[in-house]
Amino acid sequence: MIYGATGYTGRMAVEHAKGQGLDVVIAGRNAEKLQSLAAQLDVPYRVFSPDAQAANALEGIAVLLNFAGPFAHTADVLMQACINAGVDYLDITAEINVYRQAEQLGAQATGAGVMLLPGVGWDVVPTDCLAMQVARRVQEPHSLRIALQVAGSMSRGSALSVSEIMDAGLLARVDGLLVATPDAPPRHFDFGDGPVLCAPLSFGDLVTAWHSTGIPDIAMYVHVSGDAFPQGDLSQLPDGPSVEQREAHRARAVVEVSGDGRVARSIIETVNGYSYTPLVAVEAARRVLEGDRRPGFETPARVFGSGFAETIYGTTITEY
Repeated sequence: MIYGATGYTGRMAVEHAKGQGLDVVIAGRNAEKLQSLAAQLDVPYRVFSPDAQAANALEGIAVLLNFAGPFAHTADVLMQACINAGVDYLDITAEINVYRQAEQLGAQATGAGVMLLPGVGWDVVPTDCLAMQVARRVQEPHSLRIALQVAGSMSRGSALSVSEIMDAGLLARVDGLLVATPDAPPRHFDFGDGPVLCAPLSFGDLVTAWHSTGIPDIAMYVHVSGDAFPQGDLSQLPDGPSVEQREAHRARAVVEVSGDGRVARSIIETVNGYSYTPLVAVEAARRVLEGDRRPGFETPARVFGSGFAETIYGTTITEY
């Protein structure tokens, strides 16, 4: 089931899943939009809200893939619905508080035999996999720095999610614990075209990278260029960038690991994040359906391996 199927990225995921021959049910809150999309793609649909009754709408479903952001408004209830219904939960969020909630629900999910796997989109699949790879190049790694490069225009849904991330405040992982770091300074990172200044921001990797690598000190940064970070009334933004806009801006991230007197760095570059996300999310769901799953809270790199990000066409990794 793809929830939030009529949204900008959700619709791309439905079309891709259908093209892959997967048995797809689409869902969301808007009956009129769902009915129209279901008729176009010849798939069944279900209309329900993310509330206490959501588990009743999951009958016959093996995997729920949530595209309905801001995820602060949908993920908690849908994760609990999945636990109650015995359904594996996946989503594409970058909102750190969703990961913290999934972590807290991990033991309950394990008991129910359900996997909670947030972050099967551009954040956090590329960075989670790359962090695991780079950590293996360093003996006794103790510090991990991850920087994302955001270029091109942002979708309305992403802009609203970024607002949730900013509302969470600046956080970092220090000695294995998440702590507030309101005075964290910016840092320069090189995405391949020379160093650029990156601002600290609290993405979900502060949770996933800890589970995937065990590195105790983790900090996140972002470099925003062009018109990527919108201002004003976010609800008035367009659904998302056009195909031409997506093709003009590839996505990149840097991972830097320090330990035992050595620093290792790598860059991962993919197609635009909005193009990458539906491809990798559907691939994650397909793998879960085929048995790649572990009950409880999980991360993409732990479930699918550190090479998972590179299974999406156009992805390259450069070590330096």
